[in-house]
Amino acid sequence: MSIDSKDDAVFKALANGLRREILDALKEAPRTTGMLCAQFSSLDRCTVMQHLKVLEDAGIVLVKREGRERWNHLNALPIQAIHDRWISQYAGHAMSVLTALQRNLDEPSE
Repeated sequence: MSIDSKDDAVFKALANGLRREILDALKEAPRTTGMLCAQFSSLDRCTVMQHLKVLEDAGIVLVKREGRERWNHLNALPIQAIHDRWISQYAGHAMSVLTALQRNLDEPSE
């Protein structure tokens, strides 16, 4: 899988609000699929599993099986890679533009 297609998978995974809520839950601690289904009780198990599959395919969720339980762990490295590649570079540019604008506003006009 190329870097661009990995980035696409991460962006796709993060594009959905429910998947971001699942990641928020996993940020606190790993959870079994059953625990996640109980936490998101308004959804059926199949829907939760589909969202977990997208997150797993993107590498954001790592699964460890222990007996009959499937433990879902947050892997923040793909999100960090997106931040480093995209967000931090654009944020730096935006800050330099805002700084220049502020300087122009602070200078008295002639």
